[in-house]
Amino acid sequence: MIRPVRSRRRHRAPRGGQRQAVLLSPVLVTVLITALAFSTPREIAFSRLLPAAPALAAAVWPVLPTVLLGAACLLIMIGLSFVHSDLGTPYTVAAIAAVTLAAAYASHLRLQREEALFQVRLVADAAQKVLLRPLPRLLHDIEIESLYRAAQEQARIGGDFYEVADTPYGVRLLIGDVRGKGLSAVGAAAAVINCFRENAHDQPDLRSLARRMQLTMTRYSAAFPVDDEPEHFATALMAEIPGGGGQVRILNCGHPPPVFVRGERVDVLEPTLPSTPLNLSALLGDHYHVDTVPFSPGDRMLLYTDGVTETRDRAGVFFPLPDWVRRHEAARPRELLDELHADLLRHGGGLDDDVAALAVRRRPHAPTAAR
Repeated sequence: MIRPVRSRRRHRAPRGGQRQAVLLSPVLVTVLITALAFSTPREIAFSRLLPAAPALAAAVWPVLPTVLLGAACLLIMIGLSFVHSDLGTPYTVAAIAAVTLAAAYASHLRLQREEALFQVRLVADAAQKVLLRPLPRLLHDIEIESLYRAAQEQARIGGDFYEVADTPYGVRLLIGDVRGKGLSAVGAAAAVINCFRENAHDQPDLRSLARRMQLTMTRYSAAFPVDDEPEHFATALMAEIPGGGGQVRILNCGHPPPVFVRGERVDVLEPTLPSTPLNLSALLGDHYHVDTVPFSPGDRMLLYTDGVTETRDRAGVFFPLPDWVRRHEAARPRELLDELHADLLRHGGGLDDDVAALAVRRRPHAPTAAR
């Protein structure tokens, strides 16, 4: 029996109210210190805390509002001197002035860094659109959905990659993971993806396509060596779904095996013979084996990187992907990936590695051409 999938959405607190509270915090601090200074004996001297207000403003406000708040604190301190004598007003006023000047400069530096970070993110977003461009959600009778999440929230791109091509030989899919970190891993991933895009339409079979990608990785590794790491290499998995053939061809180059859902049955397709990861042919030989398995209307296929299966909980238990898929065997591709992302976050309390996944489904009833 196919289990129905219950929608589970993550409820997040609205961030608008939190942001407004942060922006108002310097004013609230000023009001609180002022109220305490006027309502308590002069011996406590809460007025000495007034320099904290412009210091806090430097973290959240532009330069001019920060200076104006410092000026307001100066006026408040002068007013306090008429209510309570012997507060050491000159010293506190000097402290407020000095802190305000320093806060204005700190605010200026912060704004410059935020602008630089914004420009860097624009470049990263443009690079991601080139490296991981939006995939077509439907090619013939094949539904395709994608998921990519970087381990670091601020990151946009990484070493995981995927691509889809509609070729004369059928729909071809690629997913992989470059071993390494930083810009070198991103460059290697871009080299593999570009090779796939250029050759997927021309190479007659997956073996020849894998050899082209192997050659590209070798050339890239030679052209861009990394001092603190061995040569670049990547695991990759390619799938070819011929039009109307009811099957799929899989070439797995050291990558985590795909998971198939056929009705109530969930299978993990381990390769019959191992194929060489990209750029390791000199060590392991040039061996590429293609497995052909049924892929009938209604069947689903999940391709993923090792960031999925290597996510651990606090006890060190890996994410149980096959069992998880069995609990979501009726989910459509988009629902499946949304649930996967949410459950990975719940299981691991965050992501320690980049995560990429493709959910593929052959429609139960392929549309017929109009006569």
